[in-house]
Amino acid sequence: MASAEHANWAEQLRSERALLVKADIDIEEGWRRVRNQQDLLDWLQRAGHDTEQAEHLVSLLKRTLIEWERHRTLIVQRVAYLEEQVASH
Repeated sequence: MASAEHANWAEQLRSERALLVKADIDIEEGWRRVRNQQDLLDWLQRAGHDTEQAEHLVSLLKRTLIEWERHRTLIVQRVAYLEEQVASH
């Protein structure tokens, strides 16, 4: 029974670690998109274009990334918990 329980904790840990890797990649890519969008916004402003929608998009992207980073923190906490479970079983 303990072996099956250990295997379950270990599988959950592997899964959460994979989610953490994906979250890191997604966040990095998201910040790259924000920088690109901000560059486009700056260009539009210099060219005298209406930037209301572009500004809204940059703001929305940033808020989304903040939520992704919060979610990543939860994944990190879950990984730490699962590491304790794996070590103790």
